[in-house]
Amino acid sequence: MSPLKPLRADARRNRDQLIGTARAVFAEFGTQAPLDEIARRARIGNATLYRHFPTRDDLIVAVYAEEVAELCDVPEADDPLDGLFDWLDAFVRHVTEKGDLARSLEPSARRSGLHEEWHAAMSETVGRLVDRAQRAGVLRADVDPMDLLQIAAGMAAAEPARVKRMLRIVRRGVGTSRPDQ
Repeated sequence: MSPLKPLRADARRNRDQLIGTARAVFAEFGTQAPLDEIARRARIGNATLYRHFPTRDDLIVAVYAEEVAELCDVPEADDPLDGLFDWLDAFVRHVTEKGDLARSLEPSARRSGLHEEWHAAMSETVGRLVDRAQRAGVLRADVDPMDLLQIAAGMAAAEPARVKRMLRIVRRGVGTSRPDQ
């Protein structure tokens, strides 16, 4: 399957079905779940699964790449500060819930490259959101997007009930002085 050649509609449906099913099975059993179980639940033959995803890593990459794309596909919020902190909240949940998916890939140059690509996508997203909030005058000019990303990544280790509170504290610290923060 050449990446340059578009998939036929039925092949695309099969691939999408496999990725969606793998996402659910990985969430239920982890990334070591039997690939045969994924094919069975997707109601697609094993040969089709392996034609699309010759290795477990190929399937993990496809699932995680969709997760990152969904995370980075951010609609523009009416309030730029709300948009930024809603995204940071989603990022924390992503790292908490999906981080093991990316870390489960076999160590390789390919894994390193993918991690860099995914990190770049998330960095670009937070950079865009920070820039928008700064231009709107609701975020201090000295706030660095990578600092916020690192702070949010650290929050992923916290108890989930504390994350919203910690995000509010950070928001008050980096926002301009508005009483509703």
